[in-house]
Amino acid sequence: MSQKSYLTILKIGVYLSFLSIFLVCKSLLFPYITGKQIYFNILTEILFIIWLLFIVKYPESRPKKSLITIGLFFFLASIFLSSIFGVDFNLSFWGDIERMLGVFHIAHFLILYLVIITVFRTKNDWRGLLTASISVAIAISLYGLIKHISYSTIGNTAYVSGYIIFNIYFALILLLSEKNWGIKSLCIAGIAIMLWAFKIANTSGAYVGLGTSIAVLFFLYIIFSKNKKKKIISLTFLIALIVMIGTIFANKKSDFVKNNRYLNSITHSISFNKPTFQTRLISWKTAAEDFIYHPILGTGYGNFAIIFDKHFDPKFYNYTRSETYFDRAHNNLIDIASTSGTLGLLAYLSIFVAVSYYLIKNFKNKNIDLNNFILLICLFVAYFIQNLAVFDSLVTYISLMVALGYIYCLTHKKTTEEKNKKEILTSSLAGYVLLMTLILILIVTYQFNIKPLKMLQQTINGHIAINREGLAAGIEAYKKALSYNTILDRDSRATLVRLISSNESYLNNIEQGKAFDILDYGIELAKKNIQYNPKDSLAQMQFALIANIAAQRAQSAQNTEKFYYYSDQALTAIDQSIKASPRRIPIYFHKAQIYLTRGENDQAISTLKYAITLNEDYYDSTCQLAQVYLSIGQNDEGFKLIDKCIDMGGVNLFQSPGLIKNLISHYAEQNNEFKKILKLYERLSVLEAKNVKIWIDLAKLYEQAGDKDKAIQTARKASALDKSLEKSVDQFIEKLGN
Repeated sequence: MSQKSYLTILKIGVYLSFLSIFLVCKSLLFPYITGKQIYFNILTEILFIIWLLFIVKYPESRPKKSLITIGLFFFLASIFLSSIFGVDFNLSFWGDIERMLGVFHIAHFLILYLVIITVFRTKNDWRGLLTASISVAIAISLYGLIKHISYSTIGNTAYVSGYIIFNIYFALILLLSEKNWGIKSLCIAGIAIMLWAFKIANTSGAYVGLGTSIAVLFFLYIIFSKNKKKKIISLTFLIALIVMIGTIFANKKSDFVKNNRYLNSITHSISFNKPTFQTRLISWKTAAEDFIYHPILGTGYGNFAIIFDKHFDPKFYNYTRSETYFDRAHNNLIDIASTSGTLGLLAYLSIFVAVSYYLIKNFKNKNIDLNNFILLICLFVAYFIQNLAVFDSLVTYISLMVALGYIYCLTHKKTTEEKNKKEILTSSLAGYVLLMTLILILIVTYQFNIKPLKMLQQTINGHIAINREGLAAGIEAYKKALSYNTILDRDSRATLVRLISSNESYLNNIEQGKAFDILDYGIELAKKNIQYNPKDSLAQMQFALIANIAAQRAQSAQNTEKFYYYSDQALTAIDQSIKASPRRIPIYFHKAQIYLTRGENDQAISTLKYAITLNEDYYDSTCQLAQVYLSIGQNDEGFKLIDKCIDMGGVNLFQSPGLIKNLISHYAEQNNEFKKILKLYERLSVLEAKNVKIWIDLAKLYEQAGDKDKAIQTARKASALDKSLEKSVDQFIEKLGN
């Protein structure tokens, strides 16, 4: 095959990599992540084979030595080394289906970079590649805007923002370097569309990153431009930008800012008091606390969860009650430093030190023009700052490889090399090496991409089968999924264990022996996941939950031997979970439940009392203890804590309609407890939404409270459920009007 043919195929392959950004595979777990990465992996593996053939046959086309390339290889080597010595090699190297960013996947981005710097050498090449990248970004932005989906096909607004930042700067580079008005028009329109989508994504870190980079842009033009007019314009815009931003934030409580949806959104997003910022501070603090234990290689690339669990701060619940498990530090530098140590951080930073070196050196030597110099610096400023509140994803990694490739091209001008230079390998030996490489890549593609894809599709089939045909049918589908024996089986196992644990009712219509078979299978899967990392708090807790369910069924079957067999395992596992994350409060709730199942009520109570001391503002602990007291007949203590639970806002934690009705009866006998009764009825209306009597009673309570609007809305819900009440409801509403 000719050199031109190789170049054409490899270029098309790079263009095709952009298609991964469009993929949303609803037939897979995490549809915005998994399908994209598997497609990208397979494509780059094919490209790698072609690339190897190309550089062996045409050695003059091999990439030159570059500090950027060395930095990328250094980073890959360092995170691989951290994986070997880390706590969970499987997670570090292969990643999980939620992120798909293990060492294995990072290597594929490096392949893309190598292909880019090999085949995109000329100005025309880069005009085409940057135009393609911008066009895809415009399409992604338009899709999100038209469909009113802020995360578009990417699945996360932070990823969308980071991706847009890259392509805004790519568009600016083309806009200022191209004379073709067709391309200029595309860039101008593209920037406008992308900024609109950027606004809809509304990501605080991206606002700060892009805003800071724009300020740096004006500043650099003031410093380096030799055109006096440009200096004055840049200075004017910089001052205007600073004054505008300062004025907005100084007057963020003014009616003008509050009444402007966009400005109000920005001022609320960029705030140190924002709950998401506070939770990130907690995660960064945990990384700092743990760093001294693993300063060189970290805990293992991608294993931030074990750090976060170990040093979890219960104050976290003061800011949010959801998303309490952080598998990433939400700060790229901290994440890399904590999981791959000083070595990994230095390797990562070396990439950007190399970028800075080449940009400054070549600008001084006049090999790079002013616009490229400034825009590329500002691009990396924006990227770095945004990543201080998030981490990379497939879309930003692809864009990063394009940006690094562009800098390589600008700073490594093509020169004619001797075509008859001595080869390292003889032609025959090279042929054997390539053949073995081809076979190896094909094995990798099938074993680590095709098989996981089939497994994940079958996992979804199992999930669907459970909902449609019952647990027994779903289990068979899951067994088929796990028969592929892939590197991502952990995630499939975990989904089934969670399904069984959180839907115990699935077992009620199954014959007792079969139910125990299913539970034993779930326990077996949970144990396999623990083998990856015995210090995985979440995996240990999942094991404890399913083992306790098995113990409860054995208890119902009056099988004492089986009961203690399962219950002892549950207690051991929950203790291991607590050991791995000693201040994560909900784990203690599960331990208390295990004690209750064992009839060890005092231990259950003392466990929950300790949980309360971890964070007294976290009302879940108080509500849990209150319900335990009531369940074991200690009503005086129970009602005291129920009062506190409701007053703190914990009524929505009650899941039993029977409990709520008993509480309503209790408070009906008390004086001045109208507010508590109203709250309980509101919760009961959620749990028994089709119970007409509850809506009628609730409407009357709203009437007593003087809330006519809610009384009317509630009464209409009652009549919607029972048409015979329409006349009575109309009379009730008419009465309210009087």
